[in-house]
Amino acid sequence: MPESEPLLLTQFQYELPDDRIARFPLAQRDQSKLLVYRAGAIQHKSFSDLPGLLPEQSFLVFNNTKVIPARLHFTRTTGAVIELFLLNPVSEGDNDELPISQAMERTGSVVWHAMIGNRKRWKSAETLETTLTTPTGNVIVKADWYNQDASTVRLSWEPAELSFAQLIQFAGEIPLPPYLKRDATDADRLTYQTVYSKEEGAVAAPTAGLHFTDAVFAELTARGIGHDYVTLHVGAGTFQPIKSEDVRAHHMHTEEVVYTTENVRHLLAHLDYIIAVGTTSMRALESLYWMGVKLLQSEPDPFRLDQEYAYQWSVTERPAAEAALVAVLKYLTETSRSAVVAHTGIYITPGYQLAICRGIITNFHQPSSTLILLIATLIGDDWRTVYNEALTHDYRFLSYGDSSLLLP
Repeated sequence: MPESEPLLLTQFQYELPDDRIARFPLAQRDQSKLLVYRAGAIQHKSFSDLPGLLPEQSFLVFNNTKVIPARLHFTRTTGAVIELFLLNPVSEGDNDELPISQAMERTGSVVWHAMIGNRKRWKSAETLETTLTTPTGNVIVKADWYNQDASTVRLSWEPAELSFAQLIQFAGEIPLPPYLKRDATDADRLTYQTVYSKEEGAVAAPTAGLHFTDAVFAELTARGIGHDYVTLHVGAGTFQPIKSEDVRAHHMHTEEVVYTTENVRHLLAHLDYIIAVGTTSMRALESLYWMGVKLLQSEPDPFRLDQEYAYQWSVTERPAAEAALVAVLKYLTETSRSAVVAHTGIYITPGYQLAICRGIITNFHQPSSTLILLIATLIGDDWRTVYNEALTHDYRFLSYGDSSLLLP
């Protein structure tokens, strides 16, 4: 990580009153407020105004992941409730990651790494079981420890011909962010998804996209503003607060991301005009650049990126964005792949220079979070001015809150 000057946690804190946290969404997605920051100047608009506020030739990149009902509850014979919060699937036998798309297609059983609520009550040899009533009949779901030390659990079900994607819709609950401090409702199954969500596997929504509607997309098209979708399956680590005094000591979580050949071609065609819709899209785009750099350097495992790699390069020495993307496109073409599954632990902090993104559309984030660091990387100390403006003008904060367009 960069060593030029300390990055202290106190530099990324602000006072967020509890009543400014939006616990429920607005009735109409695109009627949220939109704070526009453009080279230091600030305007207050409605999100429905967004298409007319974007720079000409802007190209938006969305994250089309879909939130799965990742919370499962089992009741022991004693009455104790065990909660499983599914994090990521693992391959049986070696405990390596299993691509989420493959896990969703599994029938009969699958193994997941999970956070376990009431863990001490669940005995090592005990099978948890529940029976669900569904429109097509009863479904029996069982949970057993797969590797207790590794917090992996085997889920099995009957009828076995159901896919895991089908099962989870019956068995699970939408995992709302902990800061909402409420139980999920049936309405959240719709409102905590973007209208363009497609690829199942996230345990948190890419919330910057929650404001987009068919009407906003139609206006973007009418103005000639193009867009594309990457898939980054948002993990629970996105809510993990920074606890170390030096923010560089924070351990950044890793998330699965899928890039297609078409993604790379679109990025190359619009390289100077790319705006990320959300912090997860920005993570995905910046990660792709560094994966291209790893390919240029003939490094092993180029599609796995840790949080340190980007900081090994000076800005003057690192390859151009075009060269990195061309390397990725060459790899996909030579290996006859239409897509690649990658894993990124990129940690974007002040001192990092963005390679792909020229701006971002994003919500207002928690104090002392890695997401605040990302915003500070983009607009410097002005992040504090932006957040003060939002607080002063009664903006709603966090997942179901209002939005911002940040153009440095």
